[in-house]
Amino acid sequence: MAQNIYDNPDFFHGYSQLPRQVHGLDGAPEWPAIRAMLPGLAGKRVVDLGCGFGWASRWMRGQGAASVLGLDISENMLARAKADTTDPNIEYRIADIETVELPEAAFDFAYSALTFHYVEDFERLARIIYRALAPGGCMVFTIEHPVFMAASNPHWMVDEQGRKTWPVNRYSVEGERRTDWFAKGVLKYHRTIGTTLNTLIRAGFTIRAVEEFAPSPEQIESNPGLEEEMERPMMLLVAVAR
Repeated sequence: MAQNIYDNPDFFHGYSQLPRQVHGLDGAPEWPAIRAMLPGLAGKRVVDLGCGFGWASRWMRGQGAASVLGLDISENMLARAKADTTDPNIEYRIADIETVELPEAAFDFAYSALTFHYVEDFERLARIIYRALAPGGCMVFTIEHPVFMAASNPHWMVDEQGRKTWPVNRYSVEGERRTDWFAKGVLKYHRTIGTTLNTLIRAGFTIRAVEEFAPSPEQIESNPGLEEEMERPMMLLVAVAR
């Protein structure tokens, strides 16, 4: 079973204050890059894996998706998602992505934002999603970038010239990484880029696009705090097709 850190009161309170949770998709700097990778959604049956507060689920219905099934392990997350959603064609269910079972060929598009790095057995999940997509279906997902995740003590270091540097430790040693982020001992699973992409290929997917997110000059101009994201990639964005 995946760690359900989102129902920890301290974690949930801190997480809820993040700009991406207060302002939704517009508060996520990577959203324009994700949006550029998405297929046309009109008439599509969508599964949103790790749907959180339901921001993407509602947006996809707004783009014409026929139905959206949002899955999340957190009761807190889904309570908020349900409270903010009135659309009968969006359904939310409690589900552990680590062990989830999905009906065969039930969806045309799968989406996941910053969830798969909490899953230990990514190979199993990739196979489950592949079977759940109808022929011609596709998936777009984001994870924490392996360079970002590899650090054993993830925080900026500052050199003698005042330049920020992000540590990368034992990049090729995959497996558990524990960090203190709103709560102690948040459990994630580090995999190299090669392992992530090859796992998808073995499951049957075709890689369509891979982006290592960095903010645009315009984003940095409007939010100078994003400048540090040019020092190392924080997120990996992947689009695949069945």
